[in-house]
Amino acid sequence: MSSEGPRRRRPSPAVYRRRRAVVLVGLLLVVALIVWLLIAQPWRGSGDAANPPAQASSSASPSSTTPTLPDPAATGGSNPADALPEEAATTDTAAGLTPEACTADSVLVEALTDKESYASGEQPQLSMRLTNTSATPCTINVGTTQQSFTITSGSDVWWRSTDCQAAPSDMVVTLAAGQVVESSAPIAWDRTRSSVDTCEGDRPRATGGGASYHLDVSIGGIPSLTSRQILLY
Repeated sequence: MSSEGPRRRRPSPAVYRRRRAVVLVGLLLVVALIVWLLIAQPWRGSGDAANPPAQASSSASPSSTTPTLPDPAATGGSNPADALPEEAATTDTAAGLTPEACTADSVLVEALTDKESYASGEQPQLSMRLTNTSATPCTINVGTTQQSFTITSGSDVWWRSTDCQAAPSDMVVTLAAGQVVESSAPIAWDRTRSSVDTCEGDRPRATGGGASYHLDVSIGGIPSLTSRQILLY
């Protein structure tokens, strides 16, 4: 009896052919995967900070932009801004809704100045800010017929922007929920007393020496809740 033990049978040629086919198919799958990775580049998804996906252009939301009132008309500082620019007016027509009129409960109006005190010869720069504090859009007339800047000293009204206003006009716009609008350029108060009878010629000048004055504004029939103090020297 032979001591070499049983001899293993060699696979048939058909088995070799099947094994080579499996290896070849595997190689083809690997090559195809590499080609797909190079072409499709799936790692360039939305999470790739270095290569962010392209975005369709759209209007900025109210929270990411701050539209402004246009520059006041050149009338010696007596004429407020004409109206909001078209970019600031937003509508809800896409949803088929008609915005209601803005009210004092939905819009906050604030009086603004560039400083609190002014040296002799310095002219206070007056402006205003509107904020739609509600959760829905609303319409408001921001034309010059509806804008008012008033300077007072105690109960004495010293100056009104509407006293010598030239060609006032109306413009109704829609403020989006949360939208903030500010004057892009201020109105200069020349530190004089105004009236409809003193639009031409000299006017009485306001007292300095630390005298206190206050600015109140209103727009669309909505007044500012608080006044802005001005000290003149």
